[in-house]
Order: sequence, then structure tokens, then C-alpha cells
Amino acid sequence: MKRYVSLEEISDGKLYEKNDMVKAGCNGCRGCSACCRGMGSSVILDPFDFFRLTAELPFTFETLMEDKIELNVVDGIVLPNLKMSSGDEACGFLDENGRCSIHPQRPGICRLFPLGRYYGLTPNEEVGGKTSKAYTRFARGFRYFLQAHECPAPNKTKVKVSRWVDTPDLAQYEQFVKDWHYFLEDVQTQLSEASGEDAKTVSLLLLKLFYVLPYDKNESFYPQFAKRLARARAMTGM
Repeated sequence: MKRYVSLEEISDGKLYEKNDMVKAGCNGCRGCSACCRGMGSSVILDPFDFFRLTAELPFTFETLMEDKIELNVVDGIVLPNLKMSSGDEACGFLDENGRCSIHPQRPGICRLFPLGRYYGLTPNEEVGGKTSKAYTRFARGFRYFLQAHECPAPNKTKVKVSRWVDTPDLAQYEQFVKDWHYFLEDVQTQLSEASGEDAKTVSLLLLKLFYVLPYDKNESFYPQFAKRLARARAMTGM
């Protein structure tokens, strides 16, 4: 989900890489579940999130749709997101004690919080031109930023970004994040020029390919994603 705001509005004004230290540690939340409530449709799931939920846990797309996720149009594409309950606006995976019942397999956005991802260059870096180091590394990449006003936990401590994200094979995961983000961006550009019916057809095909079609739990996620991405690019002509 794209947010059209300045870093100064929502962050501490800094951009971080995976080996940097950031003041995000919240001491295990200590019973707080504020970030698991009232999130609306903002916790969007990517294909790796679905692999975790359906290959590492006993869920299918159909059972998740019963009460844990819902579908919404995000920047022109139908994507799944965690569903908040109609009563207290709590995530369906919270247990009776307000703790995450799928914490080892929680989605990427949950792992990040209160960090976010910043894609591309800042205005200052753009001034440097296409030969700059920043352009080479981040023109189609991302860095992390701290959402300074989102987590209510006091006295946060510094923690390494890679430790906070808590994902094995982080370099491979970050490459997946980039590939998925920029593929969606390319699709969104293409669909903005398509008819309503054509856009709907493409969007539903991508939903089926990346989410509804089961993943093989005995195979690593990344080769499976690569095959599906290649198929999706062939389908969409990109």
C-alpha cells in the first residue's frame, strides 16, 4: 500500500539498512497488543506470508477466508489483508490473552512494525544523478524507516534491523520483497491503462497464482515464487 507522505511527517527522518541499529525494541510488548487492533485493511499479505500460513500452519486460502483474511483492492490490484473483528477491531489471530497465536509465522508487516519500507531514492539522492552510489543501490530497492508515532511502548531500546525483522535468509527475503514490490508496481501501471474488465481478469489471475494455488511445504518458498513470477510476467507481458 503506497503512502504519499514525507518521511519527516511519519519517521525520525532517517533511513536504515539491515545492519543498522534502530530504536524499535519494545521489550516483548509486555502485554500490549495495540498494533494488532484497529488496523483496518492495512496489513496486506504478500506471497511469502501465505507460504508461512499455508505451508507451515494448517490453513488453506479457503479456511483463512472464513474469518482471518479478506480481499480488498490495493492500488488497483486485488490483494488479501488480515481481517479485524467487527467488535473490538482485533486481528483474528490474537488469542484470549491478547497475544499473537501465530507469532513464529506472523506476516512481514507485523515483523517490521514499527519499521516500514521506503522504496527508491530520497530527493537529495536524486540530485546526485544516475551515477551516484545511491542510485545504483536503491533506484529499485528499499531501506527501512522508523514509524516514530505508531508504537505506544515507552523507553524503546536499540536493536539491529536484521534481528528485528526476524527472518531467516534475510538477503534472499529482501530480494523477494523487491521483486514482488516492483512487479506489482509494473502491473499497476499496466492496469491503469486497461479496461475495467481486463484489469479485473488480470487481478484475479494473479490472486489465484500467488495466493489461492497451494505452495509445496516440502520445497523452499523462493524457487516456487520465482516460477510463479516468471509465469505471471509471461501472462501480463512484462
